[in-house]
Amino acid sequence: MKKLLSLLCVLMLLAASLALTGCTPTEEEITLNVYNWGEYISDGSEGSLHTNEEFEKYYYETYGVKVRVNYTTYASNEDMYNKIRSGATTYDVVIPSDYMIQRMISEDLLRPLNFDNIPNIQYISEDFRNLFYDPDNLYSVPYTYGVVGLIYNTTMVEEAPTDWDCMWDERYAGQILQFNNPRDAFGTAMYSLGIDVNTTDKSKWVRAKDRLSLQKPLIQSYVMDEIFNKMKNGSAAIAPYYAGDFLSMYEDNSDLAFVYPESGTNIFVDAMCIPYNSRHADIAEAYINFMLSEEVAIANAEYIYYASPNKLVYENEDYIADMKEVHEDVMDILYPENIGELGTFYQNLSPEMLEYQNRLWESLKIESTVESWIYVVSGAIVAALLALLIYRFALQRYREKHYYSVVSQYYTKK
Repeated sequence: MKKLLSLLCVLMLLAASLALTGCTPTEEEITLNVYNWGEYISDGSEGSLHTNEEFEKYYYETYGVKVRVNYTTYASNEDMYNKIRSGATTYDVVIPSDYMIQRMISEDLLRPLNFDNIPNIQYISEDFRNLFYDPDNLYSVPYTYGVVGLIYNTTMVEEAPTDWDCMWDERYAGQILQFNNPRDAFGTAMYSLGIDVNTTDKSKWVRAKDRLSLQKPLIQSYVMDEIFNKMKNGSAAIAPYYAGDFLSMYEDNSDLAFVYPESGTNIFVDAMCIPYNSRHADIAEAYINFMLSEEVAIANAEYIYYASPNKLVYENEDYIADMKEVHEDVMDILYPENIGELGTFYQNLSPEMLEYQNRLWESLKIESTVESWIYVVSGAIVAALLALLIYRFALQRYREKHYYSVVSQYYTKK
């Protein structure tokens, strides 16, 4: 009987101990890897909605599964493509631009989406479905769109620019910025020359490269994200960049203005996709669907200042009112009525043309490095030669003076 009582006591103590320490299995936490452009999501700063934290809460409350969003960023489509292509790291959600989506589909780098898990696709405008880069609407969900334009400092230019030619204006030498990626940089030259940006004629690409070579001595810097500080603090006068980013810069420098070039420009769509090797495609689809929900979509649009293809955003009166506080012409800048007339989409180039474009771009950048090196070395050589000539002249004068002094002393003694 005593043994039975002792056993019961031990069991009761064990149960109490387990209750106190919590012996339930540790909940597994799944990591969702999201790879996006820099400064391209509402992140909780300045009182904004923290999109990724809100998704983590939403998913746990809805499905009872803990998810941690591992959010990393890239500076260009090409950087993102190289990372995905290498397979060194697996990502679950990426947000490439249209032409890069087309390329990734052709190379089987994206996974078809299950739209049963993305019912909020219904809110995407028909104008942004079944576009050239994803004609069957199988691999992507539009996130934002926009148009490239010219940003200029009204206090640093003599007259408001209207076209790309201002980027070749010698009056602004050393105050012009250019894209630090080949597709956009070549685009500025091609539009200025009236060349189709999707041409497969190599001679026309050479013409564009020559145009960029002429521009090179006028360029202060080739930039991507660096443009923000340069334009905000007034260290550059003119730069090509995206309409949404202009608004971010304008908030910090009201001397800045924006114009769409008359000879045409690039229209782009950035869309959410799932890479071929995603480990959590179902959660990735839930993430994409969450991004299309009204509160989240508006929060992201207000934070990044890019145009949204989501009806829940651009038809929302509060969104329109909030954006007009940033710039009075904001809706005309972000949502121009003649967007179809303004420009063209970059389409995916063939592997041969991509390689050719990249070779031209590399030669342009090498030229810049080589020429700068030549100028530095040449200057040093000229300075050294000048110093040598001065030294030899001074030495000759000293010798002559010394010689005549010795001769004079000799004849004096005589």
